[in-house]
Amino acid sequence: MARRTEFPGSLAGLSRALRTREISPVEVTEALLARIESDGTNSFITVTAERAMEDARRAEAEISSGRYRGPLHGVPIGIKDLVDTKAVRTTMASAFFEHHVPDRDAAVALRLREAGSVLVGKTNTHEFAYGPTGDRSFFGPTRNPRDPDKITGGSSGGSGAAVAAGLLYGAIGSDTGGSIRIPAALCGVVGMKPTFGRVGKSGVFPLAQTLDHVGPLTRTVEDNALFLSILAGHDPEDLYSVDRPEEDFARDLDRGVRGAVVGVPTDFFFEHVETEVAARVLEAVEALRGLGAEVREVGVPNVWETLHAQRLTLAAEAYAVHEERLRSDPGLFDDQGLERLLKGEELRAYRYANAQRRRLLSRREFEEVLKDVDVILTPSIPIPATEIGQRQVSINGHDEGVYSALTRLTGPTNMNGLPSLSVPCGTTEAGLPIGLQLIGRAFDEATLYRFGHAHERATR
Repeated sequence: MARRTEFPGSLAGLSRALRTREISPVEVTEALLARIESDGTNSFITVTAERAMEDARRAEAEISSGRYRGPLHGVPIGIKDLVDTKAVRTTMASAFFEHHVPDRDAAVALRLREAGSVLVGKTNTHEFAYGPTGDRSFFGPTRNPRDPDKITGGSSGGSGAAVAAGLLYGAIGSDTGGSIRIPAALCGVVGMKPTFGRVGKSGVFPLAQTLDHVGPLTRTVEDNALFLSILAGHDPEDLYSVDRPEEDFARDLDRGVRGAVVGVPTDFFFEHVETEVAARVLEAVEALRGLGAEVREVGVPNVWETLHAQRLTLAAEAYAVHEERLRSDPGLFDDQGLERLLKGEELRAYRYANAQRRRLLSRREFEEVLKDVDVILTPSIPIPATEIGQRQVSINGHDEGVYSALTRLTGPTNMNGLPSLSVPCGTTEAGLPIGLQLIGRAFDEATLYRFGHAHERATR
């Protein structure tokens, strides 16, 4: 029998084919492992080929005997390499943990194992997740599938690139200042930063405890909703975890958006945005209007102050995580990461205290706007992918650091914890992906998926 080379393009489509036994988990896993061998994106730090085939054979046997576990059963996935995986190397993309092998799974890794997914590998990340470009890993930079000289974005760049390159059907990322949504936007995939506390973080190496979120990157909005339905749930070992009933986040995908209200900010989110990015995002607004949604201009107050508070909080908490390593062996850090971390030692305690007050005020300010609209729509990031190693950019005459530009529009919702979804919305003339960001009410991810899915269907 000839080896199959074509498989469904979406996780949802593959899941249906696996359940009906039209496709075997073994054959799709074999095919993806072959693709990974010849891929040039450097998306993986560790490829778990032997484990993947064991998982695939187990899934095939279980599905054949009628023990179907759900939509991820037999589906090949990846896990960012700062999420603990039992007996599988977990490095944080750092020399400190080059040979580290955990003896237990992180909460989210365990959920994926119990869902019957197939672990293909651990995806590359910016060292310790402390960078939005994805090009400073102990194991080398991740390369954008659209242009290997361009960044993937970070820090979950390996997850974004692997999904975009067709090496996986979904992957876990983490997001402290945009690290799921940035690679989603730059690689042309879907990325969700759920509400803070929605997905458990025990066993995930921290960057900043009060800002870290864990979520999925996938090829389509429906895929993302299915993936989050598996990841979400109470984690008793995570002090920030929220105990809420299980949800089907795909439940409203077919409701459409007629009569719903989209809020488009008049400032901050459209300031210093590259012309092609703004144009594609405004086209997305018009696409939703064409589907029957009402579009309103809105003003969200004090977003610059919230962004500054998020960046200060990140610097202080990242230093706290690494204080002992910084004192004992600073030479093992990437030089750019070391420079950023050391700045956290200089911060005054009262500034951190003021930033935490701004966190609460920001939540209130966004929620006030969201009383009158169903979602707030913005660009995910203001620029397309830059060159690997590039650290300055000019945006319509506005000079800015690349790190600052990449995190400017995503950081505020890390501070206030509201859910944010990045969805592809076209490309530049050079073919580089652009993403739009949907921001919603706390624990209302289903509405973000509803809007994202409506846009996806209208524009693809």
